Amino acid sequence: MTRKKNDAERIYRITFQSQGKLYEVYAKEVSSSPLFGFIEVAHFLFGERSQVIVDSSEEALKTEFAGVKRAFVPIHAVIRIDEVERQGAARITSLEKGEARVAPFPLPLPQPKGEKK
Repeated sequence: MTRKKNDAERIYRITFQSQGKLYEVYAKEVSSSPLFGFIEVAHFLFGERSQVIVDSSEEALKTEFAGVKRAFVPIHAVIRIDEVERQGAARITSLEKGEARVAPFPLPLPQPKGEKK
C-alpha cells in the first residue's frame, strides 16, 4: 500500500522561460494565481549552503529569488510542472538564439476596430 503525501511534503519542479533563459526551480507550493494568466510559486527550495560543491547557477538563482515570498510566472512561459520525489539542483540555462527548443504559443494580434482581413 502506498502512502499518499500530504501537501507539506510535496515538492514541485517548475521549468519556465524568461528573458532568453530557461529556469528550473523547486518549490513546495504551486497554484493558479488570482492574477489572470499567471501561476503562483511559493516556498522556494535551494540546496544547503554548507555543501562543499557550489553550483554557480544555483547561487545565481538564490540571489535572484532572495527575499521573494511568492513569484508570479506568466502561464505562457511555463514549460512544465512536475511533482518530484526529492529536490534537485535549481539552475538557469542561457538559451542562445536558435537554441531554444520551446517557443511560446503564438497569440493572435488584436485588430483595430473597423479593420477586417
